[in-house]
Amino acid sequence: MFRLALIFLLTLTLAFAENNESKKDVLYTNLIGVGAITAWGIANWDYGKKTPRSGSEGWFGHDTDSGGADKLGHFYASYVVGSGLSGLYESWGYEEKDAALYGSLSSFLLMNYMEIGDAFSEFGFSYEDFLMNTLGSFSSYIFYTNPELSKRVDLRIEYIPSFETADVVTEYEKMKYIVAFKAEGFDLISNPYLKYTELQMGYYTRNYKSGYSQESERIIYLGVGINLSRMARQNDYKKTARFLNYYQIPYTYIPFEKDLSE
Repeated sequence: MFRLALIFLLTLTLAFAENNESKKDVLYTNLIGVGAITAWGIANWDYGKKTPRSGSEGWFGHDTDSGGADKLGHFYASYVVGSGLSGLYESWGYEEKDAALYGSLSSFLLMNYMEIGDAFSEFGFSYEDFLMNTLGSFSSYIFYTNPELSKRVDLRIEYIPSFETADVVTEYEKMKYIVAFKAEGFDLISNPYLKYTELQMGYYTRNYKSGYSQESERIIYLGVGINLSRMARQNDYKKTARFLNYYQIPYTYIPFEKDLSE
């Protein structure tokens, strides 16, 4: 599987290279990203020190390594990388749809290049991670090119760093993944005060730091929260408003939780 993925990623890179000169900046951005991932992987993740291997890690089962939080982490990271690069490319003069396309393809390339690098380390190539990277990258295109969808729905992460490790990539014990449905995007809600509310669906895991144990928890919740992005935007804090489309500030919602492990 990872061999096929590598061939596809190399083909995608060559496709960037064969485009006209106006697209070379996209190519260079991806090459810089690949170089940075390679250097970091060799220095910190022992890339190249293992015989390439692949396998299944499971999905959201209680007895998996992270209860599925890592899978949502891959999806969210790919979504954010795709969205960020789409915005960057549009600022360089690309049309919105072209920027979104190249941003999502760049995310697919970089995130799955990292996954292929894992095949040559102690982590190994994960089919599930590759799929979630792909879905996250594709989702960035869907949201970027559909402003009505973005007005109604946010994909967010809540993260409270421990400051001991401050690992924004894999510190799942401090993370929650949220889909927020914002009242402001639905015409049937006309009350001006209700426009500041949102319905949230969230998932997180706890007590998986050393892997699965009897104390491990998988929590889903429904929550009622405040649309802080709308408040920031109406006060002309546009960058803050955009940031709050991706980040959930803790303690700004009321959750109703259920532990799936019980």
